[in-house]
Amino acid sequence: MAEGSLAGFATLEELMEEYMPPEKLQHARRVLYGLNVGELVKGIDLDPVLCGRALELDFDLRTAAFRAAPEQMRPPRVVRIGLIQNKIVLPTDAPFTEQAKAIRERVGQMLETAGQAGVKVVCLQEAWHMPFAFCTREKHWCEFAESAENGESVSFCQTAAKRWGMVVICPILERDAAHNDTVWNTAVVIGHNGNIIGKHRKNHIPRVGDFNESTYYMEGNTGHPVFETAFGRIAINICYGRHHPMNWQAFGMNGAELVFNPAATVGDLSEPLWPVEARNAAIANSYFVAAINRVGTEVFPREFTSGDGKPAHKDFGHFYGSSYVAAPDGSRSPSLARHKDGLMVADIDLNLCRQTKDKWGFQMTARYEMYAEFFNRFVQPDFKPQVIRDSTL
Repeated sequence: MAEGSLAGFATLEELMEEYMPPEKLQHARRVLYGLNVGELVKGIDLDPVLCGRALELDFDLRTAAFRAAPEQMRPPRVVRIGLIQNKIVLPTDAPFTEQAKAIRERVGQMLETAGQAGVKVVCLQEAWHMPFAFCTREKHWCEFAESAENGESVSFCQTAAKRWGMVVICPILERDAAHNDTVWNTAVVIGHNGNIIGKHRKNHIPRVGDFNESTYYMEGNTGHPVFETAFGRIAINICYGRHHPMNWQAFGMNGAELVFNPAATVGDLSEPLWPVEARNAAIANSYFVAAINRVGTEVFPREFTSGDGKPAHKDFGHFYGSSYVAAPDGSRSPSLARHKDGLMVADIDLNLCRQTKDKWGFQMTARYEMYAEFFNRFVQPDFKPQVIRDSTL
């Protein structure tokens, strides 16, 4: 049984396919994954050469296509997007330059496949260029931090963007030289011409279990930017921000049509939440969400503790991959493998965003003035909750 698999299967979908008759499986998929314009989400027929390349290079390759209803006054706005999840390649005690080079080479194989498949917007996982070493609280891992303007990993992604004419979301550990070498958790948005459009810094920093990230960086200062690209308006909600509904909402209120959630999260902590949160955000905000999770178990040279009474340990736990795409109508794609590197290729029709808004009217029925008044009162030192007590108590 492969380490990190689900009872020997790469995904929950494969486990269901093994044990459920096809006619019953369709009903289970409808309930679990919803319907897109009245039908189950189907895959895309990719060039068999690309499928063979994925087998040869041993990464999971899966596809999905999300439709919108035909309109009389607008043509379809179909964009092919890609999600890449990857393990580290070398042990964490290997020289840092060799670790970084090996990761770039591996991710480069999947970026090239994405480009050959016609992907126009691709997103990598959180801090893709390094081990997720923030559990250790050791500061020498800051050596992996790089400039968001001309760092080695950023330049690597710029080359891929220019070669394939695709937007690349490059989440890195950023070294901000202009502000006294401050370190941030940052996603760099690279345009399809290889130009840097801008960057967004992680808004919410976890303080739970082994996620000792505030040892390295604090909450970001870039707000909720939406980047207008050649292929639509996109935003990036980095990892832990997915637990905060208002964080998702702000990107939507700024006009996002597609929000990426590059992440690094482990099974014991969050796996039951993972299939729900991105999908909920897509529904509540009438945009597409692409959730990307790191994969594999990373073992570090020295033990560290969690402050939870458990014995010291050298690994974070298993990053369970399972990257997927969710649509504003509540439908979603199957997941990438739980234990392998992977590339998800999905066609999304951005017309579905406005169609869903028109159907549900969340933007009209929301009570923004009422919420704003409440939050303004809530942040005051003399705030008193609006609780009406039973007078007989």
